[in-house]
Amino acid sequence: MNFLWPEFLWLLLALPLLVLLYLWLLRRKRKLAVRYASLAIVKEAMGGGAAMRRHIPPALFLLALAAMLLAAARPVAVVTLPSNQQTIILAMDVSGSMRATDVQPSRLVAAQNAAKSFLGELPRHVKVGIVAFAGSAQVAQSPTTNHEDLITAIDRFQLQRATATGNAIVISLATLFPDAGITLESMQVGRERQHGMAIDAERKDKKEFTPVAPGSYPSAAIIMLTDGQRTTGVDPMEAAKMAADRGVRVYTVGIGTVDGETIGFEGWSMRVRLDEETLKAIANKTSAEYFYAGTAHDLRKVYETLSSRLTVEKKETEISALFAMAAAALALLSAGLSLLWFNRIL
Repeated sequence: MNFLWPEFLWLLLALPLLVLLYLWLLRRKRKLAVRYASLAIVKEAMGGGAAMRRHIPPALFLLALAAMLLAAARPVAVVTLPSNQQTIILAMDVSGSMRATDVQPSRLVAAQNAAKSFLGELPRHVKVGIVAFAGSAQVAQSPTTNHEDLITAIDRFQLQRATATGNAIVISLATLFPDAGITLESMQVGRERQHGMAIDAERKDKKEFTPVAPGSYPSAAIIMLTDGQRTTGVDPMEAAKMAADRGVRVYTVGIGTVDGETIGFEGWSMRVRLDEETLKAIANKTSAEYFYAGTAHDLRKVYETLSSRLTVEKKETEISALFAMAAAALALLSAGLSLLWFNRIL
């Protein structure tokens, strides 16, 4: 725990002085009371327990003062709070390799079932959009809170050839920021460079874009699930940079064979391998995380973890109000007990 105004903590040193003052007053009162011959009779009638009760209200009041001083120092602590996440984009691979059955009953069906379970875990106010990608990427369902529409969109997936992971990120960003002019065409997809394609090519008549810190956009996130490596489209690392510059986290989920496997599809075969290195790099660049799911059970666990990560978050928050409430409760309890037991306040 830290304090924004730690200098107020010095006032806590006054509490031992108040204790000494209280003990001095008790001793002084005791000296005055010995003049009365009936004092011993009164003490005997009260009993030891009743005598101890007289110290409880002052002790509670002292604790109330301590809580007040701590509140004045403005304490801050890391607490778990509901997330501000309002929109989540599920970018899901529908390339032909998702037909593979190494994840039962198949990679695609396991991904569909896990996504549906994920929707059930989310609060109803969170919007979810679906982006399906293979050789290209398209919005299967615009962001909505209607889970029935989302499930219908997931069930409509059709397998296609190739894998364009970079396109999936770009289309997801275009869905999150519909007025930002983000399109695949504006990124000069056909113009290859040595280290990838040119990304974020802005027209001169557009407003100049100012990048923000990676992971700093609290209102949206992207979850991209894939079982292969990019074979076409935008360089995924350039697309990840675009997401990072906008503060959007891209959580990546890898499913399938890491070492590589030959998979048959509609009379032709292809060699597929999960590109974990790139998926980890995408997550790292956007201040997110990478998850690997080798089985359907693992995949469900991944989505459960993501659900908890995206719906709650840890923040450093000022908790002065909690100490102030505690101080008020202790003060009221002190006064109430004093009135109940001794018909006076302290």
